[in-house]
Amino acid sequence: MTEPRPLAADTEVIRIGNCSGFYGDRFSAMREMLTGGDLDVLTGDYLAELTMLILGRDKLKDPDRGYAKTFLRQMRACLALALERRVRIVVNAGGLNPAGLAQRLRELATELGVEAEIAHVEGDDLTARAGELGLGQPLTANAYLGAWGIVECLGADADVVVTGRVTDASLAVGPAAAHFGWSREDHDRLAGAVVAGHVIECGAQATGGNYSFFGEIDDLVHPGFPIAEIRRDGTAVITKHAGTGGAVTVDTVTAQLVYEIQGARYAGPDVTARLDTIELDQDGADRVRISGTRGEPPPPTLKVGLNAVGGHRNEMSFVLTGLDIEAKAALAREQLEAHLTRRPAELTWSLVRLDQPDAASQEQASAILRCVVRDSDPDVVGRAFSGIAVELALASYPGFSLTSVPGNASPYGEFSSGYVDVDRVPHIAVLPDGGRADIAPSARTQQLREVPEPDLPAPPVDGPSRREPLGAVAAARSGDKGGDANIGVWVRTDEQWRWLVRALTADRVREMLPETAEMPITRTVLPNLRAVNFVVESVLGRGAAYRARFDPQAKGLGEWLRSRLIDVPETVVDTTCEELR
Repeated sequence: MTEPRPLAADTEVIRIGNCSGFYGDRFSAMREMLTGGDLDVLTGDYLAELTMLILGRDKLKDPDRGYAKTFLRQMRACLALALERRVRIVVNAGGLNPAGLAQRLRELATELGVEAEIAHVEGDDLTARAGELGLGQPLTANAYLGAWGIVECLGADADVVVTGRVTDASLAVGPAAAHFGWSREDHDRLAGAVVAGHVIECGAQATGGNYSFFGEIDDLVHPGFPIAEIRRDGTAVITKHAGTGGAVTVDTVTAQLVYEIQGARYAGPDVTARLDTIELDQDGADRVRISGTRGEPPPPTLKVGLNAVGGHRNEMSFVLTGLDIEAKAALAREQLEAHLTRRPAELTWSLVRLDQPDAASQEQASAILRCVVRDSDPDVVGRAFSGIAVELALASYPGFSLTSVPGNASPYGEFSSGYVDVDRVPHIAVLPDGGRADIAPSARTQQLREVPEPDLPAPPVDGPSRREPLGAVAAARSGDKGGDANIGVWVRTDEQWRWLVRALTADRVREMLPETAEMPITRTVLPNLRAVNFVVESVLGRGAAYRARFDPQAKGLGEWLRSRLIDVPETVVDTTCEELR
């Protein structure tokens, strides 16, 4: 048997790029990454909790679907290019049908007249066994597999590896472990690769996208996608192709590190990475070094993402203009509810006061009254509901207006998580020659436990304070994790850190974000990053597809927090940040 081709010419470093952070990301990014500079491996993350629901509904319509069709179109334009440049492709675009996507890729290679070794990873789809495993009867049930199936496929000389639901970071961990020959017990090295994979998994979010201090980035018109140069010892440098837009700085990397995390332990199927051990250093222009990451054995269970169709939803929004906004809202609400022949299972109202006194434009004089209904019966929340709102047009408050015409109900999803013992989940690498390799779970596991809060630094020197937005000092990044949301907040100087870690407690967050006042909030302190992370439980109801909030994935939650006022010592107000406000 011949030795497999090396993944990289450099035995000490593997250069792994990313070209997709979600299903719908910049289509041209794959070609840009392949032509913009040297790479060994190109990854793409196409799956999110919401995406699995979308793919599940696709597969209901056509059993041959269930994968990210965008990736197949990208490969039509880029497969030959990747082969020519000897860049391996590792993606989770297989979604609910990795075998189907792998077959489409083989057909595409034949059509293009190129020879490509295609492999895929399967076993994550537990939908047919959900009841047996105590997971109910969801539309989709997918376990988060790890990196070792990818390692097996690359070891069999695969040019393209397609997976279903693996952890996002596994797309980078697999190539690194394959290239360096790491073992399951190399926890620190694996953890370092997990952290690097987490940084690049969301594409341009690591190069200045969605960054609080975006005014500092010279070129955000077309930011480049990130690259992780992972070394044999597990350390890494995050960078991007020369000449591309955006920037790679300690802060842009920190922004991604605190995105969608829950605590100091970042658990995965291969290793638990200790986020409180990470050290970041600027290593030149657009280069940030990640070192010091410690790892621990993974937990004995795998997380399973569960998507179900929760029912049907509809929404109507009333425009209220000028004076007596509260009274107008009360009248519209009373009228609509009085005309309902059958009350939906859920009916919620929200009044968004965007109006200003003595407004110079009609829009600035208007507020929005939103009514959202949900029910298992689509007829109850279809035109039977929305039609009532329209019928009020000539018989309600002065200036009556709606933002939409009556419409039918649409199905909504619900996301939840389950956990299954690792030995009950198959993990199978299907090799280019059709052979199948069973991937054993980690033999050594460790139950997760909370990391005690570290000793806090000395408080800042007493002095005068002034009322300022939190964002005058701090940056933030927020996102969804099922029905919960996280808000990572960080600062740049030690003096600011001494203030932030004492001032921004869970109780203070509840005060600053009144919508979270009754919700459990857990704080994690990450001193090396000068960051505090907050997990706000149930703020998103039953997940992004449930659309409990107008910001269903909590992407703006951190920016709302930054806009709120807080007493800040004058000695810690950052003048640079002040200028950006």
